[in-house]
Amino acid sequence: MGTAVDISFPSGRDHPSFDASLRTSGAGPLRRGRVTTLQVNVGKLCNMACHHCHVEAGPKRSEVMSGEVAARVVEVLAHNPGVEIVDLTGGAPELNPSFRSLVSQARKLGRRVIDRCNLTILFEPGMEDLAHFLAEHRVEVVASLPCYQRENVEKQRGMGAFGKSIEALRVLNGVGYGRPGTGLLLDLVYNPVGASLPPPQAGLEAAYRRELGELFGIQFNRLLTITNMPIQRFARLLERTGQHEAYMSLLVNHFNAATVPGLMCRSLLSVGWDGRLYDCDFNQMLELPLGADPDAGPRTLWRLGSLDALEGARIATGDHCYGCTAGAGSSCGGALR
Repeated sequence: MGTAVDISFPSGRDHPSFDASLRTSGAGPLRRGRVTTLQVNVGKLCNMACHHCHVEAGPKRSEVMSGEVAARVVEVLAHNPGVEIVDLTGGAPELNPSFRSLVSQARKLGRRVIDRCNLTILFEPGMEDLAHFLAEHRVEVVASLPCYQRENVEKQRGMGAFGKSIEALRVLNGVGYGRPGTGLLLDLVYNPVGASLPPPQAGLEAAYRRELGELFGIQFNRLLTITNMPIQRFARLLERTGQHEAYMSLLVNHFNAATVPGLMCRSLLSVGWDGRLYDCDFNQMLELPLGADPDAGPRTLWRLGSLDALEGARIATGDHCYGCTAGAGSSCGGALR
C-alpha cells in the first residue's frame, strides 16, 4: 500500500491543506495526464435519495442534461479519439431522455461505455427492457450495492432497496452480465455505511462473492470499494451526528502519497449536466472550476478544443481530496493500492 505520510494534528486545530500534504510528501503539485475517460453526469434526477450521495440526487431534482448538451458530448468524442471510456453517471443516468442515444452513439464510435447503475432503476416505469438494452450495446455496468446484508443497505438507501437490488442483479445475470465467457461486465460498488474507511478490497470482494453466491446465486466480476466523500449530503450527516471533525482527521491521518499517481482526476474529464467542465465529479458537485484558477471563469464543452491541450494542467484540489488518497485510496474504479 505504500507508506502513509504522518501528518496528524492536535484536536481542535486546523489540519494541513491537501496541497500542503502533497508538497510534504513530494507528490505535488497535482497535474493532469492524458485524458482517457470522459465522465458525463447527465443530471441529478434519481429514483432514490441515498444518505451517502455526494450528488444530492433525488426524485425532485430538476437538473437534467438537455439533448443539445448530449449532442455536444458526442461531437467532442468524435473529435478526440484518445478518449477510450465514456462513463455515464447521475443521479440515475438511465432517467435522462438522451441516455440511450448517448450509449448507442458512443458505442458506434468504438468507445467503452460505463453505466453507473443504482440497480433499483430497473423496476421503474419504462425501464422494463433496460437490461436487454445494456447487454445489446455491451455496456459495462457498475452497480451500487453498499453491503451484502439487508440492514446495512437499507440504512443507506431506504426500505425495500435491498430486495430490489438483489432482484435487479438476478435480471442482469439473466441476460449474461457477470457470467464467465459473456464479456458482459458487472462490477459492484461498496461504500461504508458510516464514517469509516473501506476495508481491504480483495477480502471484501471474497465475502461479497461468497454471500451473494450462496444466498442468492448472484455472480459478478469485481467489487470496487469507494470512500464516502465529506461533501454535500454526507457532510451534513456528519455535522448532524457530530462526526465531521473526527472523519476529516481519519482521512488526513491516513493520507497515502502512493495513491497520487493513480488518482482518477489525472486521466478523467468531468462533464456537468449543463456542459460545464470539471476535474472530477466531486469538484463538479462543489462547483470548483476546471484547473487551479477559480477566477478563470467556467470552462464548457463549447469552449473545448482538443483534450490534448489539458495535459499538464493544474488540477483544482480541496480538503475532500483526502477522501481519494486515504489508506488504499479511492476512485471510480475502486481502491488505488
